[in-house]
Amino acid sequence: MAVTSMANSSIRDFTKFNNMSTTFGFPPFAVLYLVVAGGGGGAGYGGGGAGGYRTNAGTSGGGSASEAALSLGAGVYSVIVGAGGPGQSGTTSTGSNGNSSAFATFSTVGGGTGGSEIGVVGLLGGSGGGGAFNTAGGAGTAGQGFAGGTGSVSYRGAGGGGAGAVGMNGTSVLVGDGGAGVASSITGSSVTRGGGGGAGNFDQSGTVGGAGGSGGGGTGAKNGSGGTPGGANTGGGGGGYGGGNTAGSAGGSGVVIFSLPTQATATFSAGVTQTSAIVGPNRVYTVTATSTTDETVTIS
Repeated sequence: MAVTSMANSSIRDFTKFNNMSTTFGFPPFAVLYLVVAGGGGGAGYGGGGAGGYRTNAGTSGGGSASEAALSLGAGVYSVIVGAGGPGQSGTTSTGSNGNSSAFATFSTVGGGTGGSEIGVVGLLGGSGGGGAFNTAGGAGTAGQGFAGGTGSVSYRGAGGGGAGAVGMNGTSVLVGDGGAGVASSITGSSVTRGGGGGAGNFDQSGTVGGAGGSGGGGTGAKNGSGGTPGGANTGGGGGGYGGGNTAGSAGGSGVVIFSLPTQATATFSAGVTQTSAIVGPNRVYTVTATSTTDETVTIS
């Protein structure tokens, strides 16, 4: 009985220590993260879709719940911030999708470029690009973002999808706004990211383009003008252009944000641009750029 009791006690003590290790700064460490990909470029006339949005510190994109809790042991992990996709230039080209972002084993899909006047539909992405002249918007990626809207036969494009909402359709009287983004307080204050790009308006009587979605979506342009780009480090989609041999705008770059207990140390490879700040018991790291797709963070 005594031996059995001692054995059970030892098992309980080991389990307790293992569960308490994160609290007292021993690996594995509890990690919160937010990973946003680059936004898609705006086109003529569809707005670009927002970059894919995944987090375990609140609501993810596409209407998904927070992802599962994450613990990381000491080791080397991938960190990549995706650039925004270029916008369409002229009437014979198309825009480009945004680039993927990644942290550890988690990655997000770049936003889809908007549909163009040469018959190209909005492309699939983290959030889908908006359609152009009577063309469909691209689908969003499950758990990351929403679809772009459908363009109108009246030369009014559709908004790009956002992390938090579908892009608005173009109609006979209205040009489409970009879909809304999603707010996160992972840095200690609420910031919205992942807005879809507003559509361009080719109608000669049109005076405005579509509004960008909250969270860095670029504004679409009226006839003869170019849109505005997605916000830097928001993954916002680029605004569509309004025809007249102008150009759509680039999507916004993505971002990787993660937090570790203050007792942990994070050492980044040379090509990483980042800042950090203490938020409660954690240090929050905000990675705004990576020079290659091979950059890393070493956690110890």
